[in-house]
Amino acid sequence: MTSTRTKVGHGLAKVLGIDLHYRNETGSERVTRGESVFSVSSADTYVEQEPTTLEWLQDITPSGHDVAQYFIRLFPFLQWITRYNAQWLIGDLVAGITVGAVVVPQSMAYAKLAQLPVEFGLYSSFMGVLIYWFFATSKDITIGPVAVLSTVTGNVVIEASKKLPGVSKDIIASALAIIAGSIVLFLGLARLGWIVEFITLAAISAFMTGSALNIAVGQVPTLMGITGFSTRESTYKVVINILKHLGRSNMNAAVGLTALFLLYLIRMTCNFLAKRYPNRRKMFFFISTLRTAFVILLYVLISYLANRHHRKHPKFSILGSVPRGFKHARAPPITTNILSAFASELPSTVIVLLIEHISISKSFGRVNNYTIDPSQELVAIGVTNVLGPMLGAYPATGSFSRTAIKSKAGVRTPFAGVITAIVVLLAIYALPAMFFYIPNAALAAVIIHAVGDLITPPNTVYQFWRISPLEVPIFFAGVFVTVFSSIENGIYTTVSASAAMFLFRAFKAKGRFLGRAKIHSVIGDHLLNPTNDTKEGGGITTRKSPSEGEDSVRNVFLPIGHHDGSNPQIDLEDPYPGIFIYRFSEGFNYPNANQYLDQLVDTIFKKTRRTNPATYGKPGDRPWNDPGPRRGKEVDPTDHRPTLKAVILDFSSVNNVDITSVQNLIDVRNQLDRYAAPDTVDWHFCCINNRWTKRALAAAGFGYYSPDPLDSGVHRWKPIFSVAEIGGSNSAAAAAEARENKRALHEAAKRRGSSTADDIEEGVSTPSSESDSLDKQISTSKAYGTIGQRPARVAVVQGLNRPLFHVDITAALNSALANVQRKSH
Repeated sequence: MTSTRTKVGHGLAKVLGIDLHYRNETGSERVTRGESVFSVSSADTYVEQEPTTLEWLQDITPSGHDVAQYFIRLFPFLQWITRYNAQWLIGDLVAGITVGAVVVPQSMAYAKLAQLPVEFGLYSSFMGVLIYWFFATSKDITIGPVAVLSTVTGNVVIEASKKLPGVSKDIIASALAIIAGSIVLFLGLARLGWIVEFITLAAISAFMTGSALNIAVGQVPTLMGITGFSTRESTYKVVINILKHLGRSNMNAAVGLTALFLLYLIRMTCNFLAKRYPNRRKMFFFISTLRTAFVILLYVLISYLANRHHRKHPKFSILGSVPRGFKHARAPPITTNILSAFASELPSTVIVLLIEHISISKSFGRVNNYTIDPSQELVAIGVTNVLGPMLGAYPATGSFSRTAIKSKAGVRTPFAGVITAIVVLLAIYALPAMFFYIPNAALAAVIIHAVGDLITPPNTVYQFWRISPLEVPIFFAGVFVTVFSSIENGIYTTVSASAAMFLFRAFKAKGRFLGRAKIHSVIGDHLLNPTNDTKEGGGITTRKSPSEGEDSVRNVFLPIGHHDGSNPQIDLEDPYPGIFIYRFSEGFNYPNANQYLDQLVDTIFKKTRRTNPATYGKPGDRPWNDPGPRRGKEVDPTDHRPTLKAVILDFSSVNNVDITSVQNLIDVRNQLDRYAAPDTVDWHFCCINNRWTKRALAAAGFGYYSPDPLDSGVHRWKPIFSVAEIGGSNSAAAAAEARENKRALHEAAKRRGSSTADDIEEGVSTPSSESDSLDKQISTSKAYGTIGQRPARVAVVQGLNRPLFHVDITAALNSALANVQRKSH
């Protein structure tokens, strides 16, 4: 009985003039197209239901349980904190203390890149590691000041300070952290972590390499004690100025160069000894990891001995006074003037926050066999940057070098960040007196040594070339723009170029026409046939294939032009004259719909001829773009090209379609129907993976038979469906098991020397014949009527109301061939 909602809907459609039966498909209430006697009403086996808008809304509407899970997932530590144990604590202690010893000198050095006093680096590292573990889905990542983001922050601070002369630099940096962190936090709470996937690995590598070169070159003047020019200009200008003023080097060069040499010497020595003495690898790893702390302590001692009597006029540049404790804890004022001062730099800051953290956390997650949640990671760094400035922090994100150290040190849980925070806290309160004597040249050496690992080695670039040559120019473009312009422009260049490449591939996608080839499976030099007779000692031995009872000869469909790299010696052609198989390569949507279909139509016109050459009675009836033969000449009688009969579209790479692509497909169908008149072209679709795609195609009139205009209804089309076994005693699986049991019993009886036949009969009852084939199974399917009393154990794979939607190319081709042969009779 029709529901009230349906009646209301039909009445409303009638008032608005909406034709609910415009498709006239099989099973509609108005059958007018000469369909087969088979219809939805008689197809009681399986009828595929179309998805509805209500169903879609229900799928995307969160339930109460989903809402609860959303808030629970905001605090991942709740899933493991109750299982925390002593073994985890030991691993976290070792990793936390190790990272703490590294982060203290690094954070002070990076603060100078951000144009801030060194204590702000300590504040940022403390808040980063302390807050992150509440929201972390990565055990390895370490949040804090990093070289690239500190440099970007420094550029923002310099430009904003020119516009706001009365505002201190640390206020600008803290405001930048809060605003950028709020944007990232919103993205995380909205679960938009997938947005990071738009940034390619080539773009990230270019950004890291160019930034590392920029930072390293900018630190050379401090390393060498050279002054008299700005180190914030483009990298190539800084290089030129360094060479011009190299003669100004002073005692700082002795400190900086020896510190840099010592850092590399310790690392190389430890790596060599770790290979030489593998059983002591762990010890050498920790020595190498703590090299930064060792070098800084050594040069603090040297500086103290050299400058203890010259505090006001040191012999080389030293850090100077560092306040004890959190002297800059406050709520940073955020005004419209401050916002407008760095608004244009916000995109680059946010991009750096995202790509550094997500790329590092994903990488280490794969290495250590766990999966991160990108959206939750955005929440983590968002909260860190929103709350950090309350204690004086500036923008912070994931650090590659410290994350690598933390991972190799054996970290077990994100709680290691708390241990690192305690180490930093001790440094803030207990070590400021020692910090006074740290040489600035030694800090420059620490920065250069740290960013050196961010440079992409030539071997990796070569691997990029082998994998995707188009992305290598993007990599070099990003590096060159960073070196000759700025880090921010380098970021925009690589991201824009990657997006342009993606769009180019989407718009210029090309499909492939497929041809059929018959193949055999081969092991060594033997074909895998159901039986393979070989001579052994003058006798004939039958050897069964691994898939006994299944024919190893099968049809595959390959691109006719062998664009996939298949052997060109294999002759491929259209599977049947007038039938074309076309596979989409990059989806089927509005950007590439015309590209695909123009290629499809052009090829069909080249390979076929018009069904009725006399379609146009007079020359004037012809369209201008198809003038036909010259006046007085007949149509070429030697044209033996076939007429168009069917098109098979492989949708295996298509996830969804849109109005534009479907409308273009309708236009092409109408165009080809006119070309094939008085016949019509059958359209078959295979490998459709999305119910909404099926609904869209069915709404456009695809998926069911389109009769010939002159068909009186006497000729019936042939629905051919794919069926699958659903188990039971009659299935092929059961038959295979019975054969295997029979073979085992046969061998056992042979060893005992007893009657083989008797043992087999006693041991297992096999089907009377192994010819319970799929053909007999299909013959008993409800889709074709019931034959005999034995119930069939098969079912149709796809809906009977969409007979031209097929499970694979073979099924589509079989259906197309059957109906082409029906038309020829």
